[in-house]
Amino acid sequence: MEYFLSEEQKIIKSLAKRISDEYVSKVAIKYDKEGIFPRDILDLLAYTELTGVYIPKEYGGFGGGVMEMCLVVEELSRNCAGVAVSYAATALGAYPIILYGKEEQKKKYLPKIAKGELIAAFALTEADAGSDVSSIKTTAEKKGDYYILNGSKHWITNGGEADVYVVFAVTDKSKGPRGISAFIVEKGYEGFYCGKKEDKMGIRSSSTTELIFEDCKVPKENLLGREGTGFIIAMKTFDRTRPGVAAMAVGIAQGAYEHAIRYAKERVQFGQPLSSFQAIQHMLADMYINIEAARSLLYSTCRMIDSGAKDFSKESSACKVFASDVAMKVTTDAVQIMGGNGYVKDYPVEKMMRDAKVTQIFEGANQIQRNIIASEIIKEY
Repeated sequence: MEYFLSEEQKIIKSLAKRISDEYVSKVAIKYDKEGIFPRDILDLLAYTELTGVYIPKEYGGFGGGVMEMCLVVEELSRNCAGVAVSYAATALGAYPIILYGKEEQKKKYLPKIAKGELIAAFALTEADAGSDVSSIKTTAEKKGDYYILNGSKHWITNGGEADVYVVFAVTDKSKGPRGISAFIVEKGYEGFYCGKKEDKMGIRSSSTTELIFEDCKVPKENLLGREGTGFIIAMKTFDRTRPGVAAMAVGIAQGAYEHAIRYAKERVQFGQPLSSFQAIQHMLADMYINIEAARSLLYSTCRMIDSGAKDFSKESSACKVFASDVAMKVTTDAVQIMGGNGYVKDYPVEKMMRDAKVTQIFEGANQIQRNIIASEIIKEY
């Protein structure tokens, strides 16, 4: 389908596809099996300047937006969602600085993120506070020129690998969500440690860890925005990064679809290729329809966000929900078409089915996204 991308966007997508096919595909199974963080691929993305496609030009980036970030994520995910999420998690950590950082903070961090010299992360989730952001317990108390952070974060993507973290903590418990603030915490700060590394079902080449703060001293100038604006910073960031999850889902689905159709043309049963059976043809047709529908919704949402629209929570959530559900369906059907070969690790669709599952869970479970969509719809009518 023709999506009328600009010439620059076509070049970005083509370059990301080339890296995905020539490099990511060759390490995807090994990195997944052994849980190897794809630092070499991130270095390659930095060398080709794809790490800066969504960073404003004045801070050393390409000057693109959510669309450019999603094009890279989609193509990397065609071969390995673990690599893609390691790239995308830096965007999740960078967007709060882009949106709410003071000029000094932007000049300090964004050029190095654009060049791939810094890996970023976003630390919001806690053991008892996932989708219920207002229940976080990590505290930040101001003492002189520092904020003192105490508490822990769980399931933090790029944990242990990132150089800079955007961390959310309670500065005034009596104010509920309006008492949450956001801080930039650098690797190596006193009292900041990485804890347990998670042994995940999918996206195994990405690093997901616990973060621990024990009287961690954060300079007061590392406060993002104003005290008490952390909840808004988190929600506005998610509005821009949930399409990234949708892009990951579209890429996973596209990769599984391509493997399934090649297999269906090569595999012979009852004297003819699987692709000659109408039951298989209908499954492949449904895969195509759903992937193109998800991609259309994703790209439309990206264009809406990058146009400068003020409110796009509904659209951002909708593309995340639809694309992630499509990824789960398409990868499951790809395994079904490939039968026993789809269920073993010799073919990548088994990995893709495991990878697809997390897109329905992280950055807000799909049930929470439907709550957001319903709330916005009801307000409109």
